[in-house]
Amino acid sequence: MSAVHSKRHFLSSTKRRQILLAASVSVLCAGLFGQGQVHAASDFPADKPINLVVPFPAGGGTDFIGRLLASELGKILQTTVVVENKGGANSNIGTAYVAQAKPDGYTLLLSGVGIATNQSLYSKLPYRLDQLDQVAILAYGADVLVTAPDFPAKTFAEFLEMVRKEPGKYSYASSGNGTSGHLGMEMLKMRANLDMMHVPYNGGSAAINDVLAGRVDTLFLNQDTVLPHVRAGKLRALAIGSTERNPVYPDTPTLAESGLPEFSSEYWFGLSAPAGLPDDVFQKLFEATRTAMQSPEIKEKLGAVGLVIPTLTDRDQYTKLVNSEVEKWGEVVRASGARID
Repeated sequence: MSAVHSKRHFLSSTKRRQILLAASVSVLCAGLFGQGQVHAASDFPADKPINLVVPFPAGGGTDFIGRLLASELGKILQTTVVVENKGGANSNIGTAYVAQAKPDGYTLLLSGVGIATNQSLYSKLPYRLDQLDQVAILAYGADVLVTAPDFPAKTFAEFLEMVRKEPGKYSYASSGNGTSGHLGMEMLKMRANLDMMHVPYNGGSAAINDVLAGRVDTLFLNQDTVLPHVRAGKLRALAIGSTERNPVYPDTPTLAESGLPEFSSEYWFGLSAPAGLPDDVFQKLFEATRTAMQSPEIKEKLGAVGLVIPTLTDRDQYTKLVNSEVEKWGEVVRASGARID
């Protein structure tokens, strides 16, 4: 064998060993990287903040709950939970932002009944419901049917009699098209065979003012929003849309006990995340949320306005609620023709 040939053979053998070594290192690094990912998930949350997106402007009821939850979750998970308000399009903008985020537990959504009602109210949404993992239900309230004190009907039975006697004469206000109060009243009209005109407003305050002024006859609105006016005697509560009587409306009968069995017009709040959360991250968020919602501060502040905090039993609980509400409100939207776009 010539010297030149021997040198080429040596270089070829060396190159082969280098390639084999590089391949081995690549496999080893891939394994270590994979272990690192699992380790990172099990150590969630790492030393970085969690972003809780509230899909409404600051200052509203959803924002209030979001900030309460963020404070408690931060304590439990020993990290900073930052509230980011991304309002617009009836919660669709903020929801789409979270649906498209990385499913690592560091971007969360303070979701609400809108993720169910919007599925049928809009012909096209910027997200799909299956792009979200539903982590936990937080709290729920109900819509209340109220009138001004000088309205002739003093009870729900009298209200039904008046409206049925003169179809089309009476009107009802809501805080806007597609809100729980609007859809709840449309369901009431269907179930009780009522003919009433809908007068939508941009928010609850304007709707309340026109009912107080006698420009609109009735209003179906969130219990916490009308509560101060009911307590002050400026509005009269005729019936509430919850399945059971509410602690802050003890003398107000439910619509179910007023002749409409199983009637339910409730709004709710929950914690959602981008679909595909690692199992242990999902479980940590679920457990932390369950603990947070039982904190004395949250129970006191939400209880003061009659919001009910349910017992979190399993991680499928919120998913089942959302799916059932999509079906329920979808039927109302289709029957009433209530659409936003």
